[in-house]
Amino acid sequence: MDARLEQFEGKMKKTLQTLNEDYTTIRAGRANPHILDKLKVDYYGQPSPLQSVANITVPEARVIQIQPWESSLIKEIEKAILTSDLGLNPSNDGKIIRLVFPELTEERRKDLVKDVKKKGENAKIAVRNVRRDANDSFKKMSKANEISEDEFKQLEDQVQKMTDKFVVEIDQAIEAKSKEILTV
Repeated sequence: MDARLEQFEGKMKKTLQTLNEDYTTIRAGRANPHILDKLKVDYYGQPSPLQSVANITVPEARVIQIQPWESSLIKEIEKAILTSDLGLNPSNDGKIIRLVFPELTEERRKDLVKDVKKKGENAKIAVRNVRRDANDSFKKMSKANEISEDEFKQLEDQVQKMTDKFVVEIDQAIEAKSKEILTV
């Protein structure tokens, strides 16, 4: 691959990766410990990822169990969950926090699918913006006579093919996540 294209492909890959990470935080009716990935807990005055202060398990299909390594963290973890946008109510027995996922209604599933599609569209826009930046940079090179007209056309074609490839991958990610959410 042309070295001039690598930075732009890297940006497109990052967009797809970010989309997939976003999708792991959307819950589809069953317990997925990744929805807790972005939660930070105050640990001795330091915001720390939940995974670094507790053991997270999924004992049943719709239950996440969080066992802090220090029982003094239970209040902090509950506070982090309640202030997040997860919409879950934690319950604890003094040692373990349980998050029970309610069954999703048909309406809620449709809303989640809309959200999935919107995030996917935003990712496609980001990929197209990278394509535009790439083409702009190649135009500048062409005007400055750093590359020939043929090279310019070739680079433009390669960027378009790369863009198409990532748009297809984004569409596949949207389709897979939508299917997961609509599966009861």
